[in-house]
Amino acid sequence: MDVLQPQSNQVFAEVLAEQESHQRWRGIILTGSEITLHKDLLPMVRAAKAAGFQHVRIQTHGMHLGQTSFCDALLEAGVDEFFVSVAGSDTDTHDAITQVDGSFDKMMAGLRYLDQFDHVTLITNTVVTQLSYKLLPDLVACLSHLQRLRQMEFWHYWPMTELDDKSLIPRVADVLPALQQAIERAQALGRVVEIKNFPECLLGTNGHLLDNDQPQLLIDPAFWDQFNRNGFHQCVYREECSSLQCLGLNEAYTGKYGWEQTLLSPVRNGAVIARSQEDSPS
Repeated sequence: MDVLQPQSNQVFAEVLAEQESHQRWRGIILTGSEITLHKDLLPMVRAAKAAGFQHVRIQTHGMHLGQTSFCDALLEAGVDEFFVSVAGSDTDTHDAITQVDGSFDKMMAGLRYLDQFDHVTLITNTVVTQLSYKLLPDLVACLSHLQRLRQMEFWHYWPMTELDDKSLIPRVADVLPALQQAIERAQALGRVVEIKNFPECLLGTNGHLLDNDQPQLLIDPAFWDQFNRNGFHQCVYREECSSLQCLGLNEAYTGKYGWEQTLLSPVRNGAVIARSQEDSPS
């Protein structure tokens, strides 16, 4: 990912011009690497608001939100949605995953500060890996005090290559109990829950929470070459499954855990078709 080039000022100007002329979009997300380090972030936010974007979201690891003066500057410029990565359920687990001491405390301080503003929407994202999947229920609990936290997203890890060379992909069967418990806890708190990159058939009655759609993305075209190395839709039931959201398994997953044919089942008309082990293809 370090070889990707940022979008040019010209591309951003074209987006602003399109929005100003046609009001094509409701919101814009500023992201990439760590957007809070971008020297022109505040002018970009102001320009987006001036062009007519109703919502401006930043996607961030949240460490710089621990500075209240920085939060105030973002709010004054027009940021009203904060999409924050939460890696662990407490200081020790979060900092171990990010490999940055103090990252959890800074991120949490920022969330607590932003939580006092009525017009702010907080969204969290957690990448589900071998390091994090057992933490999901406690992670939901540690954020339970936030009133502006409207949505929690859980993204099953993709390695962006054909191999799990970092040993971070967890088996979906291992993830499922913790994920289900996290979903229940989040929904009990009134949060919207969104799941990405997980087999729909395993989610059962929560299958509708799977949403692999993404907003229109402006990014270096080289990204897609790397992205496609994941090799999506690795599923023995692909031809008979009617799911419109499921991406199946990926190349690295099947190379590590196999096809999971006795675990997965096809979805038909929104229902999971259970199959016995004897009926499953070899």
